[in-house]
Amino acid sequence: MRLVCSLSLGLLIIFSACAQEQALVEQQKELLLMGSRFNISAVAENKQLAWDAINAGIEEITRIEKLISSWDEHSQTSEINRQAGIQAVKVDKELYDLIFRAKKVASLTKGAFDISYASMDRIWKFDGSMKEMPSPEIVAKARAKINWEHIITDRDKQTIFLQEKGMKIGFGALGKGYAANRAKAVMQEMEGVKGGVVNASGDLIAWGKSTNSTSRTIKIADPKDNTKVLGHLQLDNQAIVTSGDYEKFVVFEGKRYAHIIDPRTGYPTTGIKSVTILSPDAELCDALATSVFVMGKEEGLALINKLNGIEGLIVTDDNELLVSENLKLNYY
Repeated sequence: MRLVCSLSLGLLIIFSACAQEQALVEQQKELLLMGSRFNISAVAENKQLAWDAINAGIEEITRIEKLISSWDEHSQTSEINRQAGIQAVKVDKELYDLIFRAKKVASLTKGAFDISYASMDRIWKFDGSMKEMPSPEIVAKARAKINWEHIITDRDKQTIFLQEKGMKIGFGALGKGYAANRAKAVMQEMEGVKGGVVNASGDLIAWGKSTNSTSRTIKIADPKDNTKVLGHLQLDNQAIVTSGDYEKFVVFEGKRYAHIIDPRTGYPTTGIKSVTILSPDAELCDALATSVFVMGKEEGLALINKLNGIEGLIVTDDNELLVSENLKLNYY
């Protein structure tokens, strides 16, 4: 059996084959969740257990979306944004902890990652409708509201306070990774479920067994021609996340701008085509992929090499491939 999941950013996930375990079956489902395409698979002792696990994963992802969505006016995240500059909002411990971890990544990356980037959400559009650059005055006004240090967390009261009116937080840079982590955790705890994969439009986490092998092979498409394969690596109880501009970008005066906004400037990033991060944690992969995209190839690669258990590769606009020190990428 061979399951191929095509990531939107040039990676091909191929779960291939060695000695088949007849006792295990694998089921999969593809659907839209959190505004993105999810592909969820489960390996279990029988077909019904596999479907029970998939449905439990879907239910968990749906729950996460209701908690963190800034588009749902009833979510705690929306309430935090409404109360910006007014008062602190008591939130569930889960949301508090997610925001606390996001601030830690912001500190680690010196603001290259910042969930308060959401004040820019209506300034830049990457759906084909944007015909000219926004004025510097509009960008500067929205950029003034971005500051992760103005997200005040109170652990004792379990509250979040955005210090300035007009501030917003959003989880577009780590929400799918967190949802993938949580779906995995729920599915993994179910009796009779031996392994699985949650692929959230390229935010992928895999664990346990497949029906054919205990590890899965990731084939990485050549950025110059994504019908060809550049190299491959093994994914064993790990997550892999790619951020890139293959599908969402704008071009002004011949210059290509990615859909990822640099929160330090308020302008889209340039120079990098994609970043792929591997670690055991999909949420961390998600956040770091965005961070490295913003930081640029040299500073970003230095950060990856400094962190234990984190590997990655960067593809520049010039199709230069930069690989972290300990990434075992097998080239064709």
